Amino acid sequence: MGNLRVVSYGSEPFSNRIEAGKLLADDIKNIVPSKSVVLGIPRGGMIVAGELAKGISADLDVVLSRKIGAPSNPEFAIGAVSEDGKLFIDIESVRQENISENYIEQEKNRQIREMKIRIKAYRNIKPRTVLENKIVIICDDGVATGATVQAAVWSIRQNKPGRIILAFPVGPYDTLKRLAEEVDEVVCLRVPYSFSAVGQFYTDFPQVDDREVLAVLRQ
Repeated sequence: MGNLRVVSYGSEPFSNRIEAGKLLADDIKNIVPSKSVVLGIPRGGMIVAGELAKGISADLDVVLSRKIGAPSNPEFAIGAVSEDGKLFIDIESVRQENISENYIEQEKNRQIREMKIRIKAYRNIKPRTVLENKIVIICDDGVATGATVQAAVWSIRQNKPGRIILAFPVGPYDTLKRLAEEVDEVVCLRVPYSFSAVGQFYTDFPQVDDREVLAVLRQ
């Protein structure tokens, strides 16, 4: 199990994603080298990741992966498809849910179709960063169930990074503890005792579109 570092158990909201990213950078800039790579999870996570990367002088990229959810509960990740079409499946979950190979193949193809549009747009701006043997920090604007983050971790691990760190402004303890079992370290600024949704911990939490993601990548 990796290390879980909780900065505060308070519930004070962040002003917006930019402030959250700057605060994350202030907290972890002394524990990671500047040669790290920050990977933002689209779309909202890219705003936070952009500020984090600037604050710690790290490279910035986007993690493009799609989770494969269980038939009975799409939010429960049984696997993930990476940017290059590689499939990771949690065999134990598939057995427990009694999920067919046909379902997995159909979902894989569907998620690849969904991803291709973003890949084309994002990679025209930012070619894919080589992650092998590097310290990789996966960042989102918060975490709730952890399914999307889990998919990103499974996907990035196939690139053989030297170390994987997860960085969030806010999230529930149980989810963070579970994710810490999958990576080297999890850092979360605020872990409130009462948690229902990420958005409740932001004063300003608008939807983020692809134009904003592309703007962050251009910077």
